[in-house]
Amino acid sequence: MQPFTLAKRGWLLVFLAVITFYFYGLGAIPFVGPDEPRYAQVAREMFLRGDLITPTLAGHTWFEKPPLLYWMMIASFRLFGISEWSARLGPAISGLLTVVAVFWVARRVCRSSQVEQATSPGSWCGLVAASTLGLIVLARGLGFDIVLTMTTAWALSFLLASTLADSAKEQIKLLAGFYVFVGLSLLAKGLVGLVIPFGVFATYQLLRREFPSKRLLWSFTWGLPLMLAVAAVWYVPVILRHGWPFIDQFFVQHHFARYLSNKYHHPQPFYFYLLVIVPLSLPWVAFLLEGLAKTRMPKLRGSDSHDHLRAFSLAWFLLPLVFFSFSGSKLPGYVLPVLPAGALIAGDRLASYVAGQARTQWVARVTGGIFALFALAGFVYAISSRNLPFWCAAMMAVLLIAVAAACFFWTTQRTIMALLVAFATFASIVIAMHCGLAKFAERESLRNVIQLADIRGYGAAPVYVMHDVDRSLEFYAAGRLVYAADGHPMKLEGGWEALEAARKAGNPVLIAVPLEYVYQLTGLESGQTEIIGNNGRMALVALSERRK
Repeated sequence: MQPFTLAKRGWLLVFLAVITFYFYGLGAIPFVGPDEPRYAQVAREMFLRGDLITPTLAGHTWFEKPPLLYWMMIASFRLFGISEWSARLGPAISGLLTVVAVFWVARRVCRSSQVEQATSPGSWCGLVAASTLGLIVLARGLGFDIVLTMTTAWALSFLLASTLADSAKEQIKLLAGFYVFVGLSLLAKGLVGLVIPFGVFATYQLLRREFPSKRLLWSFTWGLPLMLAVAAVWYVPVILRHGWPFIDQFFVQHHFARYLSNKYHHPQPFYFYLLVIVPLSLPWVAFLLEGLAKTRMPKLRGSDSHDHLRAFSLAWFLLPLVFFSFSGSKLPGYVLPVLPAGALIAGDRLASYVAGQARTQWVARVTGGIFALFALAGFVYAISSRNLPFWCAAMMAVLLIAVAAACFFWTTQRTIMALLVAFATFASIVIAMHCGLAKFAERESLRNVIQLADIRGYGAAPVYVMHDVDRSLEFYAAGRLVYAADGHPMKLEGGWEALEAARKAGNPVLIAVPLEYVYQLTGLESGQTEIIGNNGRMALVALSERRK
């Protein structure tokens, strides 16, 4: 069998392994954090009503985000039923499609370049994207950033390919793909889906010191209407149905106020994303930094298609990073659309390293040092917190140290070393899923405690929160969680308020309360309580008025 055929089959096996990994264990943990349960509940309400236009939470309109993620969940709910696994299926597919976009554009753009035959950057860029920590983590949870990352990745991939197309007919097809995916980006996360693609292309033209071709400029006449037509499938009916309240909440509050102010209480310094990009880019951060350090302006303006890819990747990396750095509200996931560009830059350097063209060994040794540090950190965490079983830490440490040793000393087998880095990343995450992650997730969710309350006969009891809001209740106690007039869960501030709620209900109510405040309920003389259980952070207490 020819070496090329063996290599092709080897990459096919790698891709099948990546698919399996991205779908594995999606339902292993409950919804956690403030967003996952709310997004899942919004999609469930839309699904149960058969309404694809109006997002609601507990019956109140929820105009924080556009519908593409909700539509993905609704389709999955219809096919597989309502569960954590089916809700997270859409983001997992988005993560895989992002990997495919990186592979496709690197391979397509470089296929006419001498670099492709020498280093095969397409395959290595795809592998880097698939094993980048930020993409893996956010593709396993409910969030809009991974969906936006997928749509912008395909939009930009089509755009770059169109600038290097061999014929006018091919260029028009690729540009049509660009405008369609920009329209989908508007459905994925709003106006930022417009800013990133066009901003990246403008930055690319500045780096190249070129002016867009007449054919590309002419495409605006039909492409912009196509883009707007795609986005209009939701924006037109939702505006016709809800008018100014939608415009105010969606555009004014959740776009402009979120970007220009700290209204939503996520302040961070300007350089925040320069720090965040490092852990998000693991384990390939050293290759990314080398790729950025090796950037030379004359090469960015070269005529080879590979030079175009480098310039475009740099523009793709810089524009979102700078744009989000100016935002008044910063969360780590916002910068996720940068990672496909980072994978192109790091994958290009990895391909050169594997081919023996990059002589420096420091990138491999820094990568090995990162793995060694994680092995040590796992041991320290297991001993100090006791949240991670020692055998899990030992398994992970053996794996990571073995890869670290390969990075330091196995310098002649660079292909195997690179594959081991990706494999160790996947394997470490699987080990973590079966060890400390489930325990951590249970502490962040009241799913199990609510299920225990149902078993004990409280399945119809109204649910209140006291002193603190546990957002997991918005999904797991949906239809029973009591909301205030402002559309947020009604938060009780003391035992007497809780007793009054029980008195009005005429039956036991369930109170989710931080452990340190349970005494405010158990100490009520005229109240009868039963502690259902707790997740280590919050307790669920059944409260009723004591009968005289």
